[in-house]
Amino acid sequence: AAGEPDFDTPDHIKKAAIQAISEGKTKYTAVDGTRELKEAIINKLRRDNNLEYTFNQICVGTGAKQVLFNLFMATINSGDEVIIPAPYWVSYVDMVNLFGGLPVVVECKQNFKLTAELLKSRITKKTKWLILNSPNNPAGVVYTYDELKDIAQILLEYPHVNAVTDDIYEHILYDEKFFTITQVEPKLYNRVFVVNGVSKAYAMTGWRIGYIAGRSDVIKAISTLQSQSTSNPNSIAQAAAAAALNGDHSFLKERTRIFKSRRDFMVKKLNSAPGLSASIPQGAFYLFVSCEGLLSKSTKSGKVINNDLNFTEYLLEDHLVAVV
Repeated sequence: AAGEPDFDTPDHIKKAAIQAISEGKTKYTAVDGTRELKEAIINKLRRDNNLEYTFNQICVGTGAKQVLFNLFMATINSGDEVIIPAPYWVSYVDMVNLFGGLPVVVECKQNFKLTAELLKSRITKKTKWLILNSPNNPAGVVYTYDELKDIAQILLEYPHVNAVTDDIYEHILYDEKFFTITQVEPKLYNRVFVVNGVSKAYAMTGWRIGYIAGRSDVIKAISTLQSQSTSNPNSIAQAAAAAALNGDHSFLKERTRIFKSRRDFMVKKLNSAPGLSASIPQGAFYLFVSCEGLLSKSTKSGKVINNDLNFTEYLLEDHLVAVV
């Protein structure tokens, strides 16, 4: 699957954008987000996650990707280590590299999840960040309350390690309840930064609105960087994002039901294909498929499939099917 939901943006969100234009509310806005949208974000974090933030603890950016980028630009010094559980979203490693940090990729072979033991084994004096992404892109795994609690206990042992939690798929869940780590362990409040946005749940990828919540001094630094680069995110999109966060969420149930039926169909079909196997994702809208059973086999044209890249090339060249 691609990184964008294939549903349309709900009508009440589009109407809010049109209304903001007609009422002249989009001419000026603060660099780090409109008061209206920040208030909607604060209310969302209180309502959905039982977390309390103030206006100076929120920065709105041009998508969740930009606020992550700005967070690392503001905080990573040369040689700082960032723990990244694998499988991971592709941009994490490159963002860390861009600012002189050292990505510490941790292969999570137990259900594709980071465990407390794995985390502890990779922490050093140079560790500055842990990145958590749940539901996960691309494996679709969701961390349970107890799993996050175990990770939190390790973080409490190492006060120099901060965490950023990428919660962008929060509302696309099938089999688990969503928790974010500060909700599980409030003692980490000043060391955890919550990143989220409207791209996935509300099918607003192209509107480019993401946000970050956390300690005010770091948020101020992120806002300063943004003021010298992109300035504020699109003001029309901010009005729409406020309507998304404040509005009716009943459509999410129907969309999740459709995603789940697609998930179940695809998992069944892929697992019936010789040489392929797919685990069942608990959230997001991706399938993480193993082609291990096809390695060393040959295509009709005689090419040997030695690795996953060979297999993706075979699908593209012989069947016009594109996968990542």
